[in-house]
Amino acid sequence: MIPLSKKKIVLLGMMSRHPVAGVIWQYVHYLVGFERLGYEAYYVEAGGHQPSSMLTHNEDESDRVPEATAFIDGIMRRFDLGDRWAFQALHADGRCYGLTERQLDELYRSADLIVNLHGATPPLPEHYATDRLVYLETDPVALQIELHEGHQETIDFLAPHRAFFTFGENYGNPDCRLPLSERFDFKPTRQPVVVDLWDADVRGPGGAFTSIGNWQQQYREVLFDGEVYHWSKHHEFLKFLDLPTRADRPFELALSRCGEADARMLEDHGWRVRDALSFSTDVDAYREYVVGSRGEFTVAKDQNVRLRSGWFSDRSATYLAAGRPVITQETGFSSILPTGAGLFGFSTLEEILVAVEAIDGDYDRHSRGASVIAREYFNYDVVLTQLLKETGL
Repeated sequence: MIPLSKKKIVLLGMMSRHPVAGVIWQYVHYLVGFERLGYEAYYVEAGGHQPSSMLTHNEDESDRVPEATAFIDGIMRRFDLGDRWAFQALHADGRCYGLTERQLDELYRSADLIVNLHGATPPLPEHYATDRLVYLETDPVALQIELHEGHQETIDFLAPHRAFFTFGENYGNPDCRLPLSERFDFKPTRQPVVVDLWDADVRGPGGAFTSIGNWQQQYREVLFDGEVYHWSKHHEFLKFLDLPTRADRPFELALSRCGEADARMLEDHGWRVRDALSFSTDVDAYREYVVGSRGEFTVAKDQNVRLRSGWFSDRSATYLAAGRPVITQETGFSSILPTGAGLFGFSTLEEILVAVEAIDGDYDRHSRGASVIAREYFNYDVVLTQLLKETGL
């Protein structure tokens, strides 16, 4: 009997543009998750971007493609995804690496689904020719406001997609202030996690609550109804600057884009600060940092906090998967996810202190609670099955 060929899913991304572990894990969870559901998963970069200079250590940085393709190939093989990848150098000569151009064209024609993760890839005719291209947004707010304001470029970008998903899970609910689109029907989704990849084994919890991210990103601000909404998380961290002096527990931030003056300011207020790039370019070192933490304390972007998008961090989902409790700033996610056992939302410093006290009072309970939330709400079989159902696949 001739075996039936597996259905194919293509994930469009920008791994070489942002070659840091947090981003890489996002792609890995989708790819491995689709594989475990019985599909044949492929990763393709066709965004027309120059690969990141972080990949290049040569004196001549004019051509980063060889290192970028070696990087992608290494990640795919690290997670047993073989040679199912392609990099199309549309920023240069258009040459195709990994899969040949002919193989890539055939993949597009035969794929049952093509997922535009982050919406980072400008749709090409070969992506939407079969009407199987879907848009998957991981950072809501800006796009919804552009649609509300009638930006034609945004409308034209979205139009070739057949279905639309957003990490803004509170979108459309009464307390969410994001304007609804009449044309594009966004469905809620969240970061899938392959939970067993984050197994903390039998090790005990670390002593510090930690988080990983950028300190200042002074761009992507949004103006809506006369108000400015910030992207950079440092605005929110500064509201809780005195936390380490109020809580009987160390707090550590692994940061990029944090200058010496800001690092000293944080340390003067009791925070531990370390360079995120010292480990976050390695997927295994990144995982070990998460697993070795007591839990995560973090804030959300001002845009998601004030507009109550319901966004929830993909990084926080991995802390939960590792059985590490999460204390994170409220964005409206608590109307979707259970809180109080392993996961805590906060809006005030007092609520953070209550959460820390609860976790320290019964760590085993909250560790188990974190694991339960990860399995029941974030595991790939829950998230991706629902996404595939919504697309009709």
